[in-house]
Amino acid sequence: MNASAPLLDCIERDTGPAPAWAVVWLHGLGADGHDFVPMLPELLRPNWPAMRFLFPHAPQRAVTINNGTRMRAWYDIVDFDLANRADEAGVSESVAQIDALIARETARGIPPSRVVLAGFSQGGAVTLAAGLRRREPLAGLVGLSTYLPAAHTAQAMLAEGANRQPVFMAHGTQDPVVPSFAGQQSAALLRSLGFEVDWRTYPMPHSVCAEEIVALGDWFDARLAAG
Repeated sequence: MNASAPLLDCIERDTGPAPAWAVVWLHGLGADGHDFVPMLPELLRPNWPAMRFLFPHAPQRAVTINNGTRMRAWYDIVDFDLANRADEAGVSESVAQIDALIARETARGIPPSRVVLAGFSQGGAVTLAAGLRRREPLAGLVGLSTYLPAAHTAQAMLAEGANRQPVFMAHGTQDPVVPSFAGQQSAALLRSLGFEVDWRTYPMPHSVCAEEIVALGDWFDARLAAG
């Protein structure tokens, strides 16, 4: 873990005073931290403790498959083929930046055991990559419409105790961007490494649906009760 990386700009939303839990939510390629803020009213439940939601903005970088256009991206996408899609150096850089945000929450009084790391698409890929490397397990990992990048290195990257982190993964069966089978393969790989994975599919494209948010809320209920 590298907590010395520069802190990313974030949108912060506290659901009450003195939040005891934090959720770091990573957006997809070309979006920004505003993307999932409108989802909060659908996700939050009245019985939950005060929580701090952090929606960081990915840095601007050139994206190879988009003709080198600069946009917010957690890593460069160098190939359409999933096995070679992710720029591994960029993934590692983003993991370090997310670790720095989690370390700041620790300094603000919220331990890693009460932090959930979540992400959609490219943000979900960084979430799963970061989760593999966590030496201080988080309360859980959420990967929506995503896959585990550099799957061939997963065993080598797995930190001791990282597989104690429960994982929620959901995917659209009609996803043309990250095919559902890619998410399913990643879920199976994580299970083979000892992770408990709650895997869901929904009849939708590369997006999020209401039923998915309800299932995610149920998963959060279990995490909050365990913490």
